[in-house]
Amino acid sequence: MPVLTAQSEQAKEGLKHLGYPAYFGLMLTIFKALGALALIIPSIPSRIKEWAYAGFAFDFIAAFVSIWAVDGLSGMTFFPIIALGILALSYIYRQKLMVKA
Repeated sequence: MPVLTAQSEQAKEGLKHLGYPAYFGLMLTIFKALGALALIIPSIPSRIKEWAYAGFAFDFIAAFVSIWAVDGLSGMTFFPIIALGILALSYIYRQKLMVKA
């Protein structure tokens, strides 16, 4: 589970390599855990779920830009974009399910 490995030495080195301060990793871990809970708990209001989707989208776009700016374009640079695509599919199908309900 990514949240459990976010504070590993490898993750900390990755953030340092990208030029982010050490506290940024903890902040991302907390926000990602809260966002994941917001998306998977059915009783959470739709407005909160919308904010969670937006937060993850911003996170994936910022990760793409950060990796690209520091390391240039490579296969690994596009991993956040792939994750963004999966997030978009989740959002689209969630909207379709809400229309049917």
